[in-house]
Amino acid sequence: MAKQLNIFVDNKPGRLSAVTETLATNGINIFIFTIQDRGDFGLIKLIVDKPEEAGKVLVGKGYAAALKDVVLVSVKDQPGNLHRLATVLQEKKINLSDARGTVLSPSNVGLCCLEVDDIRSAEKVLKKAGFDLLDVKSIYKL
Repeated sequence: MAKQLNIFVDNKPGRLSAVTETLATNGINIFIFTIQDRGDFGLIKLIVDKPEEAGKVLVGKGYAAALKDVVLVSVKDQPGNLHRLATVLQEKKINLSDARGTVLSPSNVGLCCLEVDDIRSAEKVLKKAGFDLLDVKSIYKL
């Protein structure tokens, strides 16, 4: 199971730079990021190589940061695979609350990060459907 680091920050210039500087100076690599505007606040969501360490470092610097379990899925980059993934979850009534994805080049492997309401069930049905589940160390191999 993968961990996502959620960081709540003031929505003003320089917040992302401050967070990424803290992580970089502590040797923490960012694989996936998303930034969401929440009015006066922002939410930075990160998949990093050392999530527990990253959380501790950021909390030590005064950030409101929390780890969340997510599902990382590797899929072949071809038409219909996202639909197949969504259908597998829908058929088992597993709610997908947030997601992000990309295709890694030159391997043409799709990488999806899924926030779902039932992690264990999602992992079980996705494995059964033939999807490859990853942890953060597996990302290096893609």
